Amino acid sequence: MGLWPLLGVLIVILGFALKFDAILIVMVALVVTAFAGGMGLTSMLEVLGTTFVNNRGMAIFIIIMLATGTLERNGLKESAAALIKRFKKVSAGIIIDIYGVFRMIFAAFNVSFGGVAGFVRPIILPMALGTIQAKKVPGNPEYEEELKGIASAMENVCWFFGQVLFVGGAGALLVQSTLKDLGYEVTLGKLALVEIPVALAALLFTSIYFTFKEKRLREKYFGKELDQ
Repeated sequence: MGLWPLLGVLIVILGFALKFDAILIVMVALVVTAFAGGMGLTSMLEVLGTTFVNNRGMAIFIIIMLATGTLERNGLKESAAALIKRFKKVSAGIIIDIYGVFRMIFAAFNVSFGGVAGFVRPIILPMALGTIQAKKVPGNPEYEEELKGIASAMENVCWFFGQVLFVGGAGALLVQSTLKDLGYEVTLGKLALVEIPVALAALLFTSIYFTFKEKRLREKYFGKELDQ
């Protein structure tokens, strides 16, 4: 069989690098990986069906996407931006840092807001951009792209480190089982206690870094007078 099943990974990398349609990329990669791994069409569909039934709870993201799309269509992004425009002294970096704090807290209770697509893009990003729009300056596409990366990274960092704080969460169970295989018996409670300083350090350093990074980007694309 060799490395042929890895063709799907290559297709995903090239597809996103070339900015093709995301759903099309995933579907093509799925089919190529299945056939390269020796699975026929019937076997591939059986595996998909079994996996979906076993993890049907994860399909809740479909509801989140529909709800988010409906809210966006009715002015969610505009409302978020209009709200933050009232606060003249708040920067985009501060908005993202505040979100990071709340994201970490809710992640510790295993509460998901819908991730980048369901919450960051329709709410946090418009609020961050609203701090620039409040200054009555023209938007900058390059700055917006950079800000998307910062906001998405904050979501990923806080969810990655925060979810392990939830006793019984998938992340904690994975760590516990891995340590058990290595000969270390630990309880989920002890894992959570060990993770607390790690999560706080990740949040602190990430917030500081993104605050200064966003400030440099703001000066680069809009000039220092924007802060005056």
